[in-house]
Formats: sequence, structure tokens, C-alpha cells
Amino acid sequence: MKVLMFGWEFPPHISGGLGTASYGLTKGMSKIPGMKIKFVVPKAYGDEDQSRMRILGANDVVIDRRLINHETFLREIEYIEINSKIVPYTDPDEYYTAVREAETTGRSFVFTNFSGKLHFTGKYGSNLYQEIADYAVVAASLAEKGDFEIIHAHDWLTFPAGIAAKRVSGKPLVIHVHATDFDRSGGSVNPAVFDIEMKGMRIADKIIAVSNLTRNTIIEKYGIDPEKVVTVHNAVEPLHEAEKLVLERNMDDKIVTFLGRVTLQKGPEYFVEAAYKVLQKMDNVRFVMAGSGELLNRMIMRAASLRIANKFHFTGFLKGDDVYKMFSLSDVYVMPSVSEPFGISPLEAMQSNVPVIISHQSGVSEVLQYALKVDFWDIDAMADAIYGLLNYSALSDMFKVYGKEEVENMKWENAALKVNEVYKSVI
Repeated sequence: MKVLMFGWEFPPHISGGLGTASYGLTKGMSKIPGMKIKFVVPKAYGDEDQSRMRILGANDVVIDRRLINHETFLREIEYIEINSKIVPYTDPDEYYTAVREAETTGRSFVFTNFSGKLHFTGKYGSNLYQEIADYAVVAASLAEKGDFEIIHAHDWLTFPAGIAAKRVSGKPLVIHVHATDFDRSGGSVNPAVFDIEMKGMRIADKIIAVSNLTRNTIIEKYGIDPEKVVTVHNAVEPLHEAEKLVLERNMDDKIVTFLGRVTLQKGPEYFVEAAYKVLQKMDNVRFVMAGSGELLNRMIMRAASLRIANKFHFTGFLKGDDVYKMFSLSDVYVMPSVSEPFGISPLEAMQSNVPVIISHQSGVSEVLQYALKVDFWDIDAMADAIYGLLNYSALSDMFKVYGKEEVENMKWENAALKVNEVYKSVI
């Protein structure tokens, strides 16, 4: 089966779980006999793993100018030509740059360079919507000339590209919902993003949700027919020997880690408040917040106001080996997400022999048995769970041993087989 797949990021150039999940799934799918994937990203850097699939940068595609100037096609994608500064995945510098830009007005246009190619940064900056529109144009050009049987689009950023490819080729479209704007915004949805998500869901032939939690959101908040929505849980990449790092600690203190975007969705403020409660009971513990986002400065100020800044460390965004180095130093991992469609990082922590605490409001809680689960808002229960894992070695060891065993059975190959069945159902 030949798949034309659209994603917004791909390792090693990632800023969140979207790229990690896309990579794991495509690696799993590549092991299915006869499966051929062309994975399109806005910008390819040349250092992506192409051993199992072809990675194509939209910035390297020569555009058919007849298609660009086709009035009907421009009208079809006009709904993404909007004025907005939403930045879904970002670091503080990018966010600051985006929000200080003057808001653009008027109609958006597609500009090509002298060779007929479009420019993409592949980032999440102030020109995000222009790049989404340009990406849809590239998708249509690829679909017009490409040899494929099905279209697969990951997350809302690529839904317009998937729609454009479907309209040009007539081939079935599967969209993969890794998160909705209800998750990212805490319920205060951005109307523009909601509109893109809604159009993608309505036009798609089938929708893959990363958890039952996300599936229910799609059905209830977007009014989609339940028969159209299938749950395929994420998995985790097996650790290579080089990643099984064990760093020597130069302190006796225990380490509790939060690793993720420092945004409303991830619940960082609950982690800080729980840390304060734990530090009232024990002194030999340090807390690490690894990540970046618009709430980072507020979390730093809150730790200072609680007078626990000397026990709190902020590392900024981590990726690659740095993630596993952090896990190798950690005694407990906490994911207090307010709304987490899935959440791969707890699986990565469990691989590294770190017991985890996750919120009931996360998709990964549907598939994990050996994880402590609390409501994100219940900081007393969260603090109790942290304290228990730090002070009762039998409890911690049990979660380490059985948690690692549980996660090692969660393979991307299994998720890939389920996705393949979705493909077969619409072809």
C-alpha cells in the first residue's frame, strides 16, 4: 500500500510529542509487507532517518503555477487565510517574537521563488497560517502527480493539506488527531483552529484518535459520527543501548521530574504546588521542570514566592539524549496534565526504570496499570504519591519492575497494524 502522509515535524527536529509519535508510527508501519510511505514535512533538513521511508520537504517541491493560480482551488483553501497569532507548540523566544509582531491584515497570497518553490521555516511562528496555506498548495501539487492509494494527515496543522490532496486526487483521507484545541486551550478554543479541525473531521473518510478520551472529545465537541472515529493508542520506541544512560549523581537528594511543555494543558502549576507540600515533609528532594512554554516565567515566580526556588530547577526544553539523561537522574516522574490526549513521556520514563504519576485526565491512563493515577487538581493526592514513591522502596521497586515490563509490550508495530486496518476499511 502506498501512503502519502503529511506531518508538521519529524525527528530530530521536534518540539513536542507530535513528531515523536509520527516517527514511531511510521517505523512500525514500514515493517508491514508492501507498505510504502512518503512522509511530507514543511521543511526537510537532510538528517532525518530515511531508512524505512522517504522524507520530502515541501520547500523542495516545484509548484505547478497553473494550480496556484486556479481561482477555484484558492477559494477552497481560503478558510485558512486568517489573522491569528496562535502558537501551538513553541519555546519562549518564538512565542515572544510571535506575539510582538503587528497583526497582518488582508488577503494571503502564495509566493514562490524563481525555481517555483515555496519557503517554509517549519516553525510555529507568527506566519504559521501562511505556511499552513502554502503547505496545502504543495499537497495539491504532489497529489496531482503522485502515485499513492491513501492520504494520512497528522494533527490540525496538516488537515488543510490532506483536504487539498483529497480534492485533487479523489483518494481517501485519514486524519490522525493527536490533540484537539479543547485540550490545548483548556476549553477556550480558538475559533480559527476549531474551524480547521471541524472541516478536517467532516471531510475525512476516517478519523484516528490517540485515546478514547480524544475519541469522546471528537464525538461530543465536534459532533462526529462515532462510526467514523477509531482509537489507536500510541506506543513507545524501544531504548537503544546508547540511550540506556546511567549518570552519576553528585548529590544525595531525590529528584522528581516534570518533562513537557510548560503550558496550561500540561498542568505545571499543580506540580509546583505539590512540590511545596512534599517539601514541608522532607528536605532531601529536588524538583525539576524540564520544558518551555508561555507559563515558564510564572512557574519560576511561583516557586520563588513559595520560597522553594533553592529546591527547584528549570532546564528549558530537552530532546534526544538529554531526555534520557534526565530520566536516568530521576526517582519519580510526574505528568499532571489537565487534558492529555495520550502522553508518551510517561512510557519513556518507565522504560528508564522511573516510577510515574499521571493524571486520570490523560489518554495514557487508559492503557497503563503500573502507574499511580491522580486527578490533576488534587495536589494533596499528588504530593502523597510523590512522598510514597520517594520513601517506600518496596512500592517504588514494584512500579519500576512491572512498569518497565508493561511498557516493553507496548509496541508501535501493534499500532501500525491497527492503522493498516483503518486504511483497508476506506479503500
